[in-house]
Amino acid sequence: MSDVSTNSELSTVARADQWSAMSAGFLGWTLDAFDFFVLTFVLAPVAHDLGVSLVDIAATLTASLIMRPLGALLFGLMSDRYGRRLPLMLDIVFYSVVEVLSGLAPNYKVFFALRLLYGIGMGGAWGVGASLAMESVSVKWRGIVSGLLQQGYALGNLLAAGVYALVFPHWGWRAMFFLGGVPALLSLFIFAKVKEPEAWHESRTDWLSYSKAILRHWKLFLYMALLMTAMNCISHGTQDLFPTFLLRQRHFTPQTTAIVTMVSMVGAICGGLAFGLYSDRKGRRRSMVTAVIGALLLAPAWLLSPTVALMMAAAFLMQFMVQGAWGVIPAHLNEMSPNELRGFFPGFAYQIGVLCAASVPLVEALLTKHMSYARSLGMMSGAVLLAGIPIIALGPEAKGALFGKKKNQDT
Repeated sequence: MSDVSTNSELSTVARADQWSAMSAGFLGWTLDAFDFFVLTFVLAPVAHDLGVSLVDIAATLTASLIMRPLGALLFGLMSDRYGRRLPLMLDIVFYSVVEVLSGLAPNYKVFFALRLLYGIGMGGAWGVGASLAMESVSVKWRGIVSGLLQQGYALGNLLAAGVYALVFPHWGWRAMFFLGGVPALLSLFIFAKVKEPEAWHESRTDWLSYSKAILRHWKLFLYMALLMTAMNCISHGTQDLFPTFLLRQRHFTPQTTAIVTMVSMVGAICGGLAFGLYSDRKGRRRSMVTAVIGALLLAPAWLLSPTVALMMAAAFLMQFMVQGAWGVIPAHLNEMSPNELRGFFPGFAYQIGVLCAASVPLVEALLTKHMSYARSLGMMSGAVLLAGIPIIALGPEAKGALFGKKKNQDT
């Protein structure tokens, strides 16, 4: 009887540890995304107040994206060597402080420099948080947890839209950046509640063996970077300038723009969970390809719906598909990655993809000087969705891979 009681207590503790790890990864990415998307809602007023063009401010989005690989490199290497908790805490505090300072920027040069620094913090959050969550949860729940984790990005966008609707009309864009300091409090939760995954303890190695492992798996890394280039082109091509399209071409009010964006992010969250669960049953690649094809078919309605209600419905379905494909990514990349490189490979490949896709919002903004927003977004999104299908379909898959010693024993 005592053994049963002890096993029950251990099971309860294990579940609590899993929930804490999942919450830390999810909230770290959610609040990071919130800090990024705040700027996408206020491109025009920031440009006006700092005395520069809309393209100049759009370039700061690109600047943040360009710096993300550096953050993934630094924090990813740190997490494989020193564990997931400390790097994640440091990263969250760093990007929170930079976000607050962005709201205090007196001119464009300072603002641009701060967005470069912010990109480092944003780049470090996903890889460390994803490896922490994926290594902590049960294999059978990996797909749906993957969908939930990735949709922290969509929830961050949703929160940014809500703050835009509630805060911007009364206190302006700087106050929105000041709220970006809130995520720093998450580091206290991580310090108190989160434990290192057993898989990390089992896979930790010395620097020489670690370096050899990186070189040994370079082909896998190149594929992962190509995959993430396609996925980031799809995501940024369908999200970053969408609020500006609604404001400038469709002449929606800030409140209506926020509502449409929020509805689309609800669709993203639903899609991430649905396709994450679907991927546990039918496979990672099949799930992602299905979602990308769905997004391609929905693109015309997403840009050309004649009424606000239809636009909301199309935006919901578009991001249901786009972020449905993205919902599989945390599980897919972590399962493909070697044990000893799981903190580094997924995050760095992700951010190399971000770097390669960093020009997408800038190109879309430049195209709008010669054509409508709808045509610009339609051309870019159609091209990247078409390119993404074969890249996903022809790549490897390691659905259900075991982490740590169990994986080593099986292989």
